[in-house]
Amino acid sequence: MTPEAHSRKEPPAADPAPAAPRSLAEALRARDDASLAALLRARPDLITPVPTDLAQLAARAATRASVVRALERLDRFALQTAQALAVAADPATYDELLGLLAGDGGPEADPVTAEALPRALGTLREQALVWGTDERLRLVRTAREMLAPSPQHPSPTGLGPTVAEATAGMSPGRVQEILTATGLPTTHDAVSAVAALTALFTDRARTSALLATAPAESLDVLSRLVWGPPYGQVTPRPAPHLRWLLDRGLLLPTAPGTVVLPREVALHLRSGHAHRRTEPLPPAVETAATHRPQGVDASAAGQAYTALATIEELLRDWDEGGPLVLRAGGLSVRDLKRTAVALDLPEPAAAFWVELAYAAGLLASDSEVDERYAATPAYDEWRELPPAERWTRLATAWLTATRTPGLVGGRDAKDRTLSALGPGLDRSAAPEVRHRVLELLAALPEGAAPTTESILARLSWERPPRGDRTTGDDLRSRLARWALSEAETLGVTGRGALSAHGRALLGPHPDQSPPPAGPGDKLPVHHRHHRPVHGDPLTAAERTAAASHAARLLAPLLPEPLDHVLLQADLTAVAPGPLERPLAEVLGVLADIESKGGATVYRFTPASVRRALDAGRSAADLHAFLATHSRTPVPQPLSYLIDDVARRHGHLRVGAASAYVRCDDDAVLNEILADKRAASLRLRRLAPTVLAAQTDPASLLDGLRSLGFAPAAESAEGDVLIARAHTHRTPPRTAPAPVPDGPPAPDAALLTAALRAIRAGDLAATAPRKSGGVPATGGELPRTSAAETLATVQAAVLTGGSLWIGYVNAEGAASQRLIAPVRVEGGFVTAYDHTADEVRTYALHRITGVAEPADEQP
Repeated sequence: MTPEAHSRKEPPAADPAPAAPRSLAEALRARDDASLAALLRARPDLITPVPTDLAQLAARAATRASVVRALERLDRFALQTAQALAVAADPATYDELLGLLAGDGGPEADPVTAEALPRALGTLREQALVWGTDERLRLVRTAREMLAPSPQHPSPTGLGPTVAEATAGMSPGRVQEILTATGLPTTHDAVSAVAALTALFTDRARTSALLATAPAESLDVLSRLVWGPPYGQVTPRPAPHLRWLLDRGLLLPTAPGTVVLPREVALHLRSGHAHRRTEPLPPAVETAATHRPQGVDASAAGQAYTALATIEELLRDWDEGGPLVLRAGGLSVRDLKRTAVALDLPEPAAAFWVELAYAAGLLASDSEVDERYAATPAYDEWRELPPAERWTRLATAWLTATRTPGLVGGRDAKDRTLSALGPGLDRSAAPEVRHRVLELLAALPEGAAPTTESILARLSWERPPRGDRTTGDDLRSRLARWALSEAETLGVTGRGALSAHGRALLGPHPDQSPPPAGPGDKLPVHHRHHRPVHGDPLTAAERTAAASHAARLLAPLLPEPLDHVLLQADLTAVAPGPLERPLAEVLGVLADIESKGGATVYRFTPASVRRALDAGRSAADLHAFLATHSRTPVPQPLSYLIDDVARRHGHLRVGAASAYVRCDDDAVLNEILADKRAASLRLRRLAPTVLAAQTDPASLLDGLRSLGFAPAAESAEGDVLIARAHTHRTPPRTAPAPVPDGPPAPDAALLTAALRAIRAGDLAATAPRKSGGVPATGGELPRTSAAETLATVQAAVLTGGSLWIGYVNAEGAASQRLIAPVRVEGGFVTAYDHTADEVRTYALHRITGVAEPADEQP
């Protein structure tokens, strides 16, 4: 080596940078397992079924249906980034993309947008919507086609086609005329002419000089089109100010009577911005009021107890069999109104409680011939639980249910009324919206109640409505409004703020808090609301633990049931709080509920006392019951009422002939016969103490009671029939399963197995192979003799190497597999199959050929 050469000797070169990927499949192939797992979690439809290799995964990630789902789950700024890439050059550089989003780098550049762009771009890359290096960013073709502008589907950015796209059908002579009008030299072909015109409009100085000579009316036209839509209508004889724009290519014709503002001109007028306003940071959740946390918990606990009482009252009202099921399913409007009256609630609130009982598995149809709604056996088990656990059952069912009570009374796509418990109420986004609303509440200080508008604005940023509308009553906004209202009704929140037991329902999520919203805050690439949540984000074990924790927090806040009432002289009883169940059940038969609230007022009437006597209670039983459970002396009017009704109760006996009345006192029967109101019963005397009627016993009982008598029904043996309510239960039923929002997110075990299978399949599809020293990258393996096959396999066992084999199974199906032989005996080879990711046994006589992988050849 000469001295001069030695002096020019360079230090050893560093490892060359990896080559830029040429396709999405190559970009995925360069990812590690953690990155691929993040992709499959974010887009679980890609793993159903598991792709055979990375090429198939890339093809599936570029399908229209999958891209639509991925775009719908982007936050507003990530979506704006994708929209900017759709109108940028393909490929685009990072600086070009930054210029479209944050301005051209001049005084209008937005530092907050520039700081947030890496996060948005990282989200797009993670979800395989963007691939390539920062010098060659490529948006997946399907996404570009969906977001790119067209006359039928204008771009969300409001930008039109490029000069090259708009002039594609224009005559070469017309293009040359535009060049002349703009002061550019003419060219020999249309391609160079279009390139010259594009260069003019992308040069800020020259375009500004051209627009400086434009008439004021022409500039006004451009200002109306600059932010979209970029299309306008012109007459066959345009006005002079429009002709000035058309002659210089600032407006280009796209169809007869239609013109468009070229993209390059619009970007110049926008100072390089793709959007009128970018939203790099999520809007902050604003606080409407702040309450003491203890007051919030107490208020929520009161609502929780009301929820339990309402569910019990609803199912007690349907204890003997509820309303009939409509032929199309669900409750009729009349039955819903009747239920609302019974619960003393508005119809929407009644629909919520009915749907909640159904979602919790406490209510179902009985599947009888005359199908009715009734309580399930699970309701009886639920009633025996402690109150706090009963509430967590309801709250957990509400959180995970996809049925949406707020839709009741609306119309479906076929203009049919949506009924409570009927079909068409499932909305797969409901669980995710409820969880997200509670997470936003949990991120606020304890006791803080947010404004509804700020919650809706935050959700709209995290998942922009379709079409990127910034306003509008979209489904997610309605779901969020209903979630806030239902959480307050159920007792998850109190006074608008999240309670301690409501916070516990969310489980121990370390990433529960939303990202910072301040202009100077750093935004991580990964956080909860940037990955899709399918239904309940908790596992079954986490959900159980969260419910137990919530029950422990709620239990001390619930009032203890009372074993007494306060009897009043006006034939009423006041329950100063919730009553023990046995006391409440007996009192509910003996008296009618007159008012509810913090204290329940019961009223005793002759009809209610007779109801208790019909249920088998005697007057002595009722006196003893009241004396035991009243903290005040039993009023004399109430004692007289019980004795008077009991004295007359059963004095008349009604049995079945068609029906008859018997009484030991014939004067009473004479009184009945003389009463003109009894004419409809068509009574006649059979004996001094017996009357016969031409009606059924039930109607005769009702008729005599309407006359002021207190008859009792009797059996064929002459015994008094005790009228007890018949409890009706459905067969065992499970709670309705939520309707999933697409495929469920894969768990860790599925992800691990899927990644192994994809990697093995990709290795099988791409690994180069050699046989006999001749490289082979695909196709059939050359056949080898049995002796050569056995020798090659035995050598691989000794060296621990891998082999490609051609194999024909018992069904005659041929395949190529990459195996690592472990042992050879008895005419079989046991090997680890990289393709199937498992150990398998192969018959040697079915192996048609063997070849060593290229990287194992010397």
